[in-house]
Amino acid sequence: MIIDFSKFSTIKIGSKIDVKVIDESNYNKEIIIGRASNSLVCNGNIGILDDRYDFIEVNNKKLIVGAKTKNSKLYNFTKKNNIGGFEFLSKLPGSIGGTIKMNAGMKQYEISKNLISINGISKDNFEFGYRYSNIDIPIFWVEFEINTKFDFELLGVFDKLRQNQPKQPSLGSAFKNPKNDYAGRLIESVGLKGVKFGGVGFSEVHANFLVNYGNGKCDDVINALNEAKKRVFEKFGVKLQEEIKIIKE
Repeated sequence: MIIDFSKFSTIKIGSKIDVKVIDESNYNKEIIIGRASNSLVCNGNIGILDDRYDFIEVNNKKLIVGAKTKNSKLYNFTKKNNIGGFEFLSKLPGSIGGTIKMNAGMKQYEISKNLISINGISKDNFEFGYRYSNIDIPIFWVEFEINTKFDFELLGVFDKLRQNQPKQPSLGSAFKNPKNDYAGRLIESVGLKGVKFGGVGFSEVHANFLVNYGNGKCDDVINALNEAKKRVFEKFGVKLQEEIKIIKE
């Protein structure tokens, strides 16, 4: 299956790659991509889940969700069925598998909070932290507990948090926030806010977002990330950690 990542990815960067359609019987260490919403896909041994993993079921007060299911689809389902704990998925790009893998969320609201199991394996067998998990297996389906009702007031909170996010194509936050600080503040402090590297640049709206101005390349993103890490370490002694995943052989 050929995917043109310059159209498929949320940052609209990448080339045409022949990817393997993956199910539980044919996985062979491919790098599985969801919606490429926080992954810069340059090249590599890439796989994409079969459409059978795009589903949502309710069974015995549990949500069973296929890993290919879009975040927006799960959000709409939980809103319609008055299920709480997934309000932060509103306007969050990507699919559930990738969201689980990186433990995505907003502030204290993280996807792992209501997680029960992955592929039938208890959540307790994995570690989760800030934008982190140690999951080293392909995610095909997950189970969540249902224990709260949908909270409409949270939607307003999340909308305010997103007001300073740029509108141009991006992969979301470029770096994780260091402890007791903000990556955007550090990047701005070293003079990189609004600075371009080829076809991409650190947004003038929020310095921790790398945006594509229309003709960005993989190397542009990598060069920008490396320059930010270099400058921030030289000035503050802080080692920035990418939130973006770079897939390049």
